[in-house]
Amino acid sequence: MDLKEIQDFIKGIAKSGVTEVRIETEELKLTIKTAPKGKAGLTTETTVIQQVPYQSHLATIPPIQNVSNLQTIPPVYLTAETEIKKEEPSIKLVEIRSPMVGTFYKRPSPDKPAYLNIGDEIEPGKIICIIEAMKLFNEIESEISGKVVKILVDDSSPVEFDQPLFLVEPK
Repeated sequence: MDLKEIQDFIKGIAKSGVTEVRIETEELKLTIKTAPKGKAGLTTETTVIQQVPYQSHLATIPPIQNVSNLQTIPPVYLTAETEIKKEEPSIKLVEIRSPMVGTFYKRPSPDKPAYLNIGDEIEPGKIICIIEAMKLFNEIESEISGKVVKILVDDSSPVEFDQPLFLVEPK
């Protein structure tokens, strides 16, 4: 209902002689009270509350019944040891990314060992995996030297262009 419809509705109620009307829907709560016709002066009291349905994640949280039973968590203080750990330089890892779209393979064939395992050292030019694209098996070579920290893709998984395949700690 818009404001014009509500005003017309109130005028119709006032003319009918009804002294009180209440209407409640999901979107609107309306109460209209008028003085009886025999009384001096016509007064109209209108309460319009329009509610928009709103789903909140807080609705699923039960209300707190007794605030006096709440416990506080003690504050956390930084120690000198914690501050020293923050100042240590973090190791920069380099991502080796897929140069094409295709299927990633760790090994040249199912009965052969994997090209790379976690902890292996790599050098530029070393074959690190195969990516099959349109029935062509493309050997992917390393462009950096370092130690393999993590293999980010499962064997025989599809990969996208520029998707990270390995994390390497450079030398």
